[in-house]
Amino acid sequence: MNVLVIGGTGNLGREVVTRALAHGHVVTALARDPRAITEHESLHLARADVRDAGSLAAAIAGQEAVISCLGSKNRKERTLRTEAARNTIAAMRQHGVPRLIVFSAFGVGDSREHLKRIAPVFGRIIQPLLLKAPFEDMADMEREVRASGLAWTIVRPSALTKKPPTGTLTVALDDTTKLGGTIPYADVAAFMVQQLTSDRYIGEAPAISS
Repeated sequence: MNVLVIGGTGNLGREVVTRALAHGHVVTALARDPRAITEHESLHLARADVRDAGSLAAAIAGQEAVISCLGSKNRKERTLRTEAARNTIAAMRQHGVPRLIVFSAFGVGDSREHLKRIAPVFGRIIQPLLLKAPFEDMADMEREVRASGLAWTIVRPSALTKKPPTGTLTVALDDTTKLGGTIPYADVAAFMVQQLTSDRYIGEAPAISS
């Protein structure tokens, strides 16, 4: 499958690119500086700005699926993910690309109360005080994705770590499942790549932890 990975040079994006290539997909990694990505015979590099609809549409042409691993280190960033989602969806519709898998976070949208119960300090203090802007951005992004008409999956991991992969996941579609507090980037990447060939979570927003 031809797959575009948005945010291919980030911690999650690198893991997604590696796993998608290992599964035999032809990957285009999109980043502002694609030189940071290791070369591979089935890997193509694309330079684009997700806020530039034209450059993003050019990268999406010819793809069969898009995985967005977009994030920001700026805690005050409020619109990046939403603008990127809007431009991505428009380009996918333009070029007839059906499958969209996006990275969000446990605690966004209708998972917020679930987070508060499982991790009260983070959910009631840290998230609203220190991470308000990015969580609001992700909530708006999710609304764009849900209204897209595409075959979408929103992946909501718990706190991300750089630990080795566990190979074991807990997946929650409602607030009755107890999730762990962390998950390695590698496990999130494996789950996202699995969705390329599965329709299990199409139209769903699974929260995941290790």
